[in-house]
Amino acid sequence: MTSHCKVCLVTGGTSGIGRETAKLFAQQGYCIATCGRNQNRIEELRGDFLAGDEHLVSAVDLNDVNQTKAFYESVVQKYGRLDVLVNNAAVSPLSPIEEITSESFETALNVNIRSPFYLMQMVWHEMKEQGSGTIVNISSLAAVDPFPGFSIYGASKAWLDIMTHALAAEGRPHGIRVYSIRCGAVETPMLRSLFPDFPADQCVSPISVAQKILECVEKPDHHQSGEKYVIANQT
Repeated sequence: MTSHCKVCLVTGGTSGIGRETAKLFAQQGYCIATCGRNQNRIEELRGDFLAGDEHLVSAVDLNDVNQTKAFYESVVQKYGRLDVLVNNAAVSPLSPIEEITSESFETALNVNIRSPFYLMQMVWHEMKEQGSGTIVNISSLAAVDPFPGFSIYGASKAWLDIMTHALAAEGRPHGIRVYSIRCGAVETPMLRSLFPDFPADQCVSPISVAQKILECVEKPDHHQSGEKYVIANQT
C-alpha cells in the first residue's frame, strides 16, 4: 500500500531524543515508524501519541542486523514509502581501551554503525524511486572531542558524520538530503546512566534536538545537505 501521509522512521523512539522526535513529527501529521527494546516503553508510546493504526511501533534489537532489516521491510510493506529516516539509536560504552570487551565492541558496531548503514542503504532505493527524501543522523560532539573512555562511541559518530558528507553528494541528483546533528550533553536516560552527576544546567533538552531535526526536514532552503549542525549548551 502507499501511505496517505508522509512517513518518518525513527530508531530508538522509546526515550530521549527519539521519543521527542517521534512525538514532534506525529504532531506535524507524519505517520511514525519507530522501534525500541523496552516493551513497557513501547506500550507507553502506543498508549500515548502513537495510538492510531497509521503508526508502527515495534520491538527491535538493533544489535541484531537481521532484526533491523526485517523492521525496515515491515515499514515498507505497511506504508509503501519512506520520507524521513532518523538514525537515532546508539549505545555508548564508557571504558578505557584495555577494558573494552569484544561483546561491547561488537554491540557498538552493530547498533551505531551496521544498523544505520543498512537502513540508509535500504531506504536509498525508496527515496531514489520517489525522487525525494531526508536522512538525519544523530551524531555527537564526541565525534571530534570524546571524553576519555568514549573512544568507540566517538569513533562511531565520526563515521556517521563522514557517511553524511559522502551520501549528501550521492543523493543530490536524486533529491535526497542527508544531515548530521552533533549533540552536546542532552538530558536523556543514556546521559544519566553514564554521567549521573553531570550538571543539568549544562544540558540541552531532547526537544531542542527534535526541533532541529524537523527544521532540517521541513526547511531545506535553510539547511545545506551534508552539513553537521551542532546542538549544545553554549554556556
